[in-house]
Amino acid sequence: MASSTITSPPTPLINKKDAGLSAFSSQASFSVQKSQKRVCKKIVSVMAPQQSERRPATTGSVKTGMTMTEKIFAKASEKSQLSPGENVWVNVDVLMTHDVCGPPAIGIFKREFGENAKVWDREKLVIIPDHYIFTADERANRNVGILRDFCNEQNIKYFYDIKDLGNFKANPDYKGVCHVALAQEGHCRPGEVLLGTDSHTCTAGAFGQFATGIGNTDAGFVLGTGKLLLKVPPTLRFVMDGEMPDYLLAKDLILQIIGEISVSGATYKSMEFVGTTVESLTMEERMTLCNMVVEAGGKNGVVPADSTTYKYLEDKTSVPYEPVYSDEQARFLSEYRFDVSKLEPLVAKPHSPDNRALARECKDVKIDRVYIGSCTGGKTEDFMAAAKVFLASGKKVKVPTFLVPATQKVWMDVYALPVPGSGGKTCAQIFEEAGCDTPASPSCGACLGGPRDTYARMNEPQVCVSTTNRNFPGRMGHKEGQIYLASPYTAAASALTGYVTDPREFLQ
Repeated sequence: MASSTITSPPTPLINKKDAGLSAFSSQASFSVQKSQKRVCKKIVSVMAPQQSERRPATTGSVKTGMTMTEKIFAKASEKSQLSPGENVWVNVDVLMTHDVCGPPAIGIFKREFGENAKVWDREKLVIIPDHYIFTADERANRNVGILRDFCNEQNIKYFYDIKDLGNFKANPDYKGVCHVALAQEGHCRPGEVLLGTDSHTCTAGAFGQFATGIGNTDAGFVLGTGKLLLKVPPTLRFVMDGEMPDYLLAKDLILQIIGEISVSGATYKSMEFVGTTVESLTMEERMTLCNMVVEAGGKNGVVPADSTTYKYLEDKTSVPYEPVYSDEQARFLSEYRFDVSKLEPLVAKPHSPDNRALARECKDVKIDRVYIGSCTGGKTEDFMAAAKVFLASGKKVKVPTFLVPATQKVWMDVYALPVPGSGGKTCAQIFEEAGCDTPASPSCGACLGGPRDTYARMNEPQVCVSTTNRNFPGRMGHKEGQIYLASPYTAAASALTGYVTDPREFLQ
């Protein structure tokens, strides 16, 4: 005689019980749900009953639900079913590289495939000089030359070249920051796989595709084969509901999330963003949300494609695409919920993106400068947001305020589009009236430091409020500089006071 104990397996779907963790802000509503093991110690039998031999099912394998990322991997690897942890060869739809990582990736490609080898598809490779452009540094200039020679040799269709560094407008092909240019030029499409030699390639997940950064060796392999061996990541789901207050931007949302889960909280995981708040965001705001998933360690970020996505793509691509969506039965590692209506403007204090604080709690922090730019905070809507704060205040900035449009198109928007409620004034006019620096040539600028002559680089140990994505020591130049990451609203408000400032001081 023997007793038996029944132990239930880990529940495959999210536990419905709300763990009820409180948010960072005392007013914020936040919860996390995690799969939990349930153990039943009840004795259910004292004798094992007779069992007939169990025969294999004849109806085929049972399919389980998949997440968006799992579906994209399955399609790209020509599999019908995939689960997190599986390694698969994925067909790449688009490979992007730039002037920093392009030359070494090209060198690896030539070394491994031969000096005269051809890339797998000249129309699926996108090469965008953007990092170290407007500089006298000879090595930085040489990198762009290497890209140019390679693109001529390979007859690459999408090479956004720049030759005249004295006047970017004299270069019609030049775009600027790769992650924003990829979207503007129609290289981002739902359901596809986009890889890039830059960690913020995850920005493109805003279009409902799998997008992630890869290393130079992997890029060299993709150049020759169009494939890459990737592990299927598990998915964290972030549900954001509630009406977005008019003093918040997507930057505040992603800083809230990173502050909650830490810079390693999503390591090699997909971060899927859903909910009524996400659905209300513009494409550029969704790009901001996905842009910083890598600051949480994420493999990729993704937003389900919808009418907002399709409208943005209408005049940008003629390539057919097939969006995918998570199944109702899809398995998520964890689910986090936020009531966005109760969140407040945030900053990430030095020296980590997860060093979260309420902007109003930092009101005594004196600053030396403000920087508005980058793939995170240098898009058209980011400058519109900053202009809105300057317009509402009617005051002049108290610290140097540097403006670096991400792309040539953004630069033109800054000078051409009227700011709502301004009586027809453009961002450029409002910035001039507020005493900001003249908008600079579009590029990555000082976001990652760069050569010493890079515009707005921090060459002194100053305190900066920035709309960029990283605030590690030395990130924007000087290793003793202090960077407070913030939304364009908070950055503009801080410029007006000379201290870290909650934008509600000017917007309400």
